[in-house]
Amino acid sequence: MKIKALSRSTTAQQTPGSDVQRAPRNLAPEIHPFEKAREYQRALNSVKLERMFAKPFLGQLGTGHVQGVYSMCKDASSLSSVASGSGDGIVKVWDLTSREEKWRTSAHSNVVKGMTFTNDKKLLTCGTDGVKLWDPYNSANDSNPIASWQEGGPYTSLTCHRTGNVFASASGAGCISVWDLEHSTAPQKIQWPNHTDTITDVCFNQVETSIIGSTASDRSIILFDLRTNMPILKTVLKFASNRIVFNPMEAMNMAVASEDHNIYLFDARNFTKAQNIQKGHVAAVMDVEFSPTGEELVSGSYDRTIRIWKRDQGQSRDIYHTKRMQRVFRTLWTMDSKYLLTGSDDGNIRLWRANASERSGVKSSKQRIALEYNQALTQRYAHMPEIRRIARHRHLPKVIKKAGEIKREELGAIKRREENERKHSDRKFQARKSEREKAILAKVQ
Repeated sequence: MKIKALSRSTTAQQTPGSDVQRAPRNLAPEIHPFEKAREYQRALNSVKLERMFAKPFLGQLGTGHVQGVYSMCKDASSLSSVASGSGDGIVKVWDLTSREEKWRTSAHSNVVKGMTFTNDKKLLTCGTDGVKLWDPYNSANDSNPIASWQEGGPYTSLTCHRTGNVFASASGAGCISVWDLEHSTAPQKIQWPNHTDTITDVCFNQVETSIIGSTASDRSIILFDLRTNMPILKTVLKFASNRIVFNPMEAMNMAVASEDHNIYLFDARNFTKAQNIQKGHVAAVMDVEFSPTGEELVSGSYDRTIRIWKRDQGQSRDIYHTKRMQRVFRTLWTMDSKYLLTGSDDGNIRLWRANASERSGVKSSKQRIALEYNQALTQRYAHMPEIRRIARHRHLPKVIKKAGEIKREELGAIKRREENERKHSDRKFQARKSEREKAILAKVQ
C-alpha cells in the first residue's frame, strides 16, 4: 500500500524576510484574558474613524436649473441616467459619470409636475398643459415631443408600469387615467365614487403591477386594481400626504410622506394601523423613496434636510444637510443603492453617498478584510453607551435643532393634556389607542 502524505516547505511557514518559523495561534480563551477589552477598544476606534471620515456630499450636477427642482426620475435600465424638471418647464437628462447634462428641452410652459422613464427608454413629463413623450437618447436639444396628451388635465403626477408600455397619470379632476403607449385609444379612467379632490401623487406597485396607489388633497390614500377597473380600499389620515411609494421587493408594503413631519409605513392587508412611523423631521416631508433593495428609505423635507432610514426603525440612521441647500422636494436612490440624488428649491441637484464614510474604488483584500472586521466589531458592541453615543450623534443646524426641541415640548404637552382628560372622564375605561392607530381617521372599503 502506497501512502502519499502532504508536505509543506519550511519557507512556507516563515514570515517573509525572516528565518523564524511561524507558530500556530492558540485560541484558548484562558491564554487571552484581555481579548474583550482589546476588541472593545478596536470597536471604539472604528466608530470614531467612521465619523471622522464621514463626508457624504460629493457635488452637484452641472450648473443645475434656474428655478427649483420639483420632479426627478431615474432610468431603471441605466446606472448613470437621471432626469429632472424645474419650475420654469425645463427638463434635463444628466449623466452621473461626468455630472454634466447630456440633453435638455423646454417641455412645459410652467412647473413640471411629474416625470418618468418608460421601459423603451423614452421620457414622459406632465404639467398643466398636458402629458408629453420625449426621446432624450436619440434626439437633439430643444426637439419636439414624439406625442402629447391633453385630455383630462391638469396633471399632477406620472407613474409607469414596470414591464408593459402602460403609464398612469393623476389629475386635478380626482381621477386616474391609464394610457397605453402602443395604442392611441382613449385612456382607462379609474375614480373613487363621488371623489372630486385633486389626486396629488400616483404610483404603480412594482411587484403586483396591476395595483396603483394614490394620495389626494382630502388626506385620503386610495388603492386601485386595473384588472377590475375598480378601487379596492380607501383610508383617510389626519394630515395630507405628499408622496406614496411601494416597496420594490414586497408587494404589500408602502410608505407615505405626510404633512405632519412623519413617514408612515403601511401594510395593504391591514390598513387599521401603520406598520411603522418614522419620526425626526421638523417640517413637512415632501418626498420619500425605497432603496432598490427595499431595506432602506430616503426622505426629503421642507426643513432643508434629507434623512436615511432603516425600514424597521423609527429613527433615522443618518442626516444630510448643507449650508446652501434649500427646501428638498425630490430624493432618489441610484440603481446600485450606493448614491443619493436630491432636488431642492435652490435649483441644484446634489449627489450624496448612501453611506457617509464609504469610499468607492477597488480595495485590496487586506483592506476589505479590515473594513469587514471593524464593521463586525462595531455591530457587536453597538449596545455600549459610548459607542452608541458616537455612532448616533449628528451635527444639526441651530434652527433645526431648536425646532426639534420646541416640537418635543409641544408633543409632550399634548400627551399630558390627553392623559389628564382620560383620567377625569369615561375614557379611562376604554382601551388605549397606539400611536400607529391614531394616524388613521377612517377606513372605507
